[in-house]
Amino acid sequence: MSAPAQFPVVATARTSEPAPEAAPKILIAGAGPAAQALVSQLAASRFAGTVTVLSSRDDAPAELLELAALPFVSVRFGQPASHIDADARVVTTADGMEFSYDQLVIATGSAPVHSPVDGSSRCLSYSTIDDAAKIGDAIKEVTRVLGRRPLGILVGTGPAAGQAEAVLRARGVRPVRTTARPAAVVPTLAGSVLPAAGVEFEDGSRMNGDLVVLAEDRVPRDSLAASAGVRTAESGGVVVGRDFRSSVPGIWAIGDAASFDGVRLGLLVASGSAAGACAAQLMAAAPAARLAAAA
Repeated sequence: MSAPAQFPVVATARTSEPAPEAAPKILIAGAGPAAQALVSQLAASRFAGTVTVLSSRDDAPAELLELAALPFVSVRFGQPASHIDADARVVTTADGMEFSYDQLVIATGSAPVHSPVDGSSRCLSYSTIDDAAKIGDAIKEVTRVLGRRPLGILVGTGPAAGQAEAVLRARGVRPVRTTARPAAVVPTLAGSVLPAAGVEFEDGSRMNGDLVVLAEDRVPRDSLAASAGVRTAESGGVVVGRDFRSSVPGIWAIGDAASFDGVRLGLLVASGSAAGACAAQLMAAAPAARLAAAA
């Protein structure tokens, strides 16, 4: 009786045993918080394959070096993905290096629509749900120093600004919101633990407060997906379902590069929760991809 078609027999000259199955390969384009969370979840789930992370950064921050120390992980610094051949399942970097994959995860994040406001480094920033915890910690310190309820200046429009306002109110801040973009952030006096005292506009007018939160519009970085014919949303972002799959088999998206129901995924799901769910899907999909390739 011949073997079933879906499990072909591999004959060799020296042995009749089937060839060993190669370890599944996951390639992650991007190295931000969503990508880092995904690698951590794969490690916790004892993923039996290899993971390659393509980082656009030339430097090697501690969090990426920690991931690179994992035995199944390879981080390529300064190698941003630039093109996807979805049929061959190969990604080419900006320097021309090629990486094959069984499953590709696009985690290229998002970019601000406008150039940074002068002095923005003194502000708190809200762009994803993950920022809520950071802002909460900062508010605790500001409240402790002031000994009273802080007054916050919130800059921005859209869903991110709406979420940021809810976070500020929930943590006891009196928010004053402006949709007009400031020209600069007003610093506090030297030696103060408070990072910013308000904002200044082009006409010289000011809004003063105890802290400043920027929640300006961002757009997903989805040009890499477009190179492979992956469906993207009108507002930007790789269109994904609840399982984080894109419209092209073998390609997934997570974090701010993804879009669900027209909204940046980072505004809907915390990176840790998304990474956990996506990791489970990837581990289930990896063996199936190998069987399909062998058929």
